[in-house]
Amino acid sequence: MPVNMPELTKLKPVSGVRLNSICAGIKRTDRDDVTLFEFIEGTTCAAVFTKNAFCAAPVEIAKQHLTEIMPRFWLINAGNANAGTGENGLLNAKRSCSSVSILGKCEENQVLPFSTGVIGQPLPVEKIESILPDLLHGLKENNWLKAARAIMTTDTVPKGISVEIIINEQKITITGISKGAGMIRPDMATMLAFIATDAKIGSNLLQNCLNKAVEKSFNRITIDGDTSTNDACVLAATGKSVEFNQENIATFQIALEQVCIHLAQSIVRDGEGATKFITVEVLQGKTEQECLNVAYTIAHSPLVKTAFFASDANWGRILAAVGRAGVSNLDLNAVEIYLGDVCIVRNGGCDLDYTEEQGQKVMSQPEILVQICLHRGNAQTQVWTCDFSYDYVKINAEYRT
Repeated sequence: MPVNMPELTKLKPVSGVRLNSICAGIKRTDRDDVTLFEFIEGTTCAAVFTKNAFCAAPVEIAKQHLTEIMPRFWLINAGNANAGTGENGLLNAKRSCSSVSILGKCEENQVLPFSTGVIGQPLPVEKIESILPDLLHGLKENNWLKAARAIMTTDTVPKGISVEIIINEQKITITGISKGAGMIRPDMATMLAFIATDAKIGSNLLQNCLNKAVEKSFNRITIDGDTSTNDACVLAATGKSVEFNQENIATFQIALEQVCIHLAQSIVRDGEGATKFITVEVLQGKTEQECLNVAYTIAHSPLVKTAFFASDANWGRILAAVGRAGVSNLDLNAVEIYLGDVCIVRNGGCDLDYTEEQGQKVMSQPEILVQICLHRGNAQTQVWTCDFSYDYVKINAEYRT
């Protein structure tokens, strides 16, 4: 079960957005696996995609379409990634867009495709086409929770959030959903995030807002260090509420970052087999990149992550990770490492006041803060990760069965 994650029971509709999900039987026949978002004319859109060189066919098509025109539809399928499928995968992604455009009465490039699931298998586009009429017929503003469930793969729970802010006595809504539990180390911008707002924001400004929000959220999480072929985070602004510009965008930016951080942390809390939610915070580095290198070295270490699963205060594994993070001219005597508020390393070795009982108490908690003070400068950052359990191996060993 997810780590300290409340059940998602309601998401607020966004004016100008309708959506629906339905079962096409792409991998399973007992749950919805195809989702369609429809946006009103004039909607602007921004997106950030995976940097994996073997990016999936839908990623290539979505990126291309976004350079040509603003979308009217997002089409998402679970159960098949349509990645590593060559030219046939591109043709299938285009065909799915074409089928939506015919029924939705728009141009083919006004449809953005997204896929998640098993890599290397042909997309059964005929199954998607067969349910499209019913999918369009059932479009509603309040189907967000249904969509959050339909985009899941190895996720155990749906992930979503709605945030409302008031600007000039007008209410603005931001609602987002995400999926992801394994193959997670976004470098973007198997995670997808779909966010919409009724604010009115130009496409360039919207892209800038999304870039900043992604950098503070989805680009600060890792479950296993694997960047998916299909990562995408997209944001649509329908323009049905307040207009934002460079002068008044700060309030919206804060709310968008709140949404993205919540969605990103939800992915980690529901990491495959996760039993611990871990924040790794690096302080007083020379540069933010230096801090990130240290944080991710710790967060990616199988030895560190398995120690967290065992609630074993094996602080030497954290010390070793810091030492191999590539920090030049690191003053070992200046480094301090904390588990929660317990100092475990100081002056190049175990803190003189540290006891095993103190470390064990922190490691037994479901949420743990690991803090490293480098004492080299003023830069700082944090990343979020989870432990490695037996179930992580089991889930991924049986992923295709």
